[in-house]
Amino acid sequence: MSPETVLSYIKACEDAFLFYRVKRRDLAGKKLLSVNEKYYAADHGLREAVYGKNQRDIEIVLENIVYLEMRRRGYQVTVGKIGDAEVDFVAERQGKLLYVQVAYLLASESTIEREFGALEKIGDNFPKYVVSMDEFDMSRNGIKHFNIREFLMYAGG
Repeated sequence: MSPETVLSYIKACEDAFLFYRVKRRDLAGKKLLSVNEKYYAADHGLREAVYGKNQRDIEIVLENIVYLEMRRRGYQVTVGKIGDAEVDFVAERQGKLLYVQVAYLLASESTIEREFGALEKIGDNFPKYVVSMDEFDMSRNGIKHFNIREFLMYAGG
């Protein structure tokens, strides 16, 4: 299948509101990038019905849930890039930003460093969150850690 055909199908899915396209933002240069966009499903039920494996792809599903919640809260959402690190979500509403990293579990030091380290590179004072399935609070250096359930119920974000 040619790249043009794939892009045509993706565009049709966007037009049908099955997928949301999320642009990347260079956090150092403060500009939108025109490459490497990410796509999120509008409905997990459709994803499960067509593809299955929601349980095996829990990291992808959690990230999708957080994305949909940020949109529901009225944020304009992009994916951040700072150096070689990715920030899962840069959410903007009424001129204020919020940065969110999503992980299934913060089970290893390398995962903790990847998720918190990307946010620690950002030099502004807007809120920064790490969201995971972990039950205990791992907040550090002003970055708030949330269990996914807490995040979904949190009114401050």
